[in-house]
Amino acid sequence: MNTYLLFKSLHLIAVISWMAGLLYLPRIFVYHVENKEKKEATDIFEVMERRLFIYIMRPAMILTWAFGIILVHLNGIEIFSQLWMQIKIVLVILLSAYNGYLGRCLSNLKNSTNTKSAKFFRIINEIPTVILIILVFLAIFKPI
Repeated sequence: MNTYLLFKSLHLIAVISWMAGLLYLPRIFVYHVENKEKKEATDIFEVMERRLFIYIMRPAMILTWAFGIILVHLNGIEIFSQLWMQIKIVLVILLSAYNGYLGRCLSNLKNSTNTKSAKFFRIINEIPTVILIILVFLAIFKPI
């Protein structure tokens, strides 16, 4: 079996899982904020948010990084001399920071200290989509 293709496949599975969470969690936040007066509904959203973040997003992010680092090792560290890879790493760092920000939003919603509107969460929900599009084109075409 080709080790490189194995780790590339595992990397892609982790990325897909992580992106699913990055796209879905802000959507749950929208419903949470829109139903903040309904205790039963917000209790359900809090469980959904926590489970998605802790059991899917966090492990998927860690595995994305781990398998990505393994792929860099298999390709050789000189891959960082390519501009497309430098841009890709910056974008993945931004996604990781966004993941951390969503974790803070989750805490604020749970502690009833959230000041963000449903519209805000709808808008920031587009951030990972834009980054994903750029990442896919960078990884496939390696244009620069």
